Parts: sequence; structure tokens; C-alpha cells
Amino acid sequence: MSHAVRQPITVEVFLAWEERQELRWEFNGFEPVAMTGGTNAHEAIGMRLRTLLDMALLGKRCAVRGPTMKIEVAGRIRYPDAFIFCSAARREQTVISDPVVVFEVLSPSTSHIDRIEKLREYQATASIQRYVILEQDAVAATIYLKQNGIWTVAVITGDALLEMPEVEAAVALSAIYADVELPPAGASQA
Repeated sequence: MSHAVRQPITVEVFLAWEERQELRWEFNGFEPVAMTGGTNAHEAIGMRLRTLLDMALLGKRCAVRGPTMKIEVAGRIRYPDAFIFCSAARREQTVISDPVVVFEVLSPSTSHIDRIEKLREYQATASIQRYVILEQDAVAATIYLKQNGIWTVAVITGDALLEMPEVEAAVALSAIYADVELPPAGASQA
């Protein structure tokens, strides 16, 4: 019995293919992966995050985008919930190849990808200085920070300030979660 062996496609082939699709797709370095919808809490956190970042970056050299604009990282194409970049971008540009800070709002279905696969990709991308994973069920963030080529990790919660000196911005973590209904402390999530 013979089996067909699929060959990986290139980023360029993926981008040309995705341009003709109605839905959004990420590229995992081998094949397209369909993007799924999120929850109300996920979207509320993402929207508030982008709004706060936009206000914090107003008049500065960097800008925030997401979740409908792509980034290229380690030969893959991703749609983070938000990202900050500091280079010039053309009006018609659809892919940013040099993000500086990347944000993902954690979902049960994407936890492994966000915590393992995307972490590796983001750490392998020279321009990325900070990767922030925001929890969906608690006011908490895991922050991966590159300093002098070494990655460290920290967790912040509650009223902590999410500082991003590399883009001259900071936002209060609690403000990102304002008006988001969170489960009671200690409640298990299905």
C-alpha cells in the first residue's frame, strides 16, 4: 500500500492562497490552519487591550494592530490578538515581519499552541522583545521578555502595571479586564 506524502508549502504560496479565502488562516510552517471564533470574554479582553495600547502609543513611534493583520515569525504566519510594531508600514501591507511585542488571549482550545508552539516561534524572531499571554478567566498575564538575548518569564496579576519600555508604553492589567465578567475565584472551567 502506498501513501502520498504531503510536502510543506512555502510562506509565499500560503499568502497567495489565503488572499483568495473568505476565512482567516494561520500557517504553521507546513500547512494552513483555520482560525476559529472566540468567546465574548476573549473578544472583550482583546478589544480593550488594543484600545488601551492605541491610547498609550498615541504620538509615539510604534503602533498596535490585530487581530486581522498578520505577522510573519520563524517562517510561519500568525494572527495574534494584538501586536506592536515600530517600523513604517505601507497602506496596503497585510503582513508585518518585525513585531516588537506580541499578545495572545488564552483560550482552552489554543493553550498548547500559544504556550508552546507560538512561544518558540516568537522567541526565534529577532524583532520580538516581549510576548504576553493574557488569561481569559482571571486578571493575569504571563510575560516572556528578552533581555540581552536571554528570555525570562514573569507572571503579573491584579492591579499590576504591564510595562513595555521597548515601545515606551504601559497599561494597567486591571484596565484590560474592565467590564469583563470573570468566573468566581476557585471556580473550575470546563
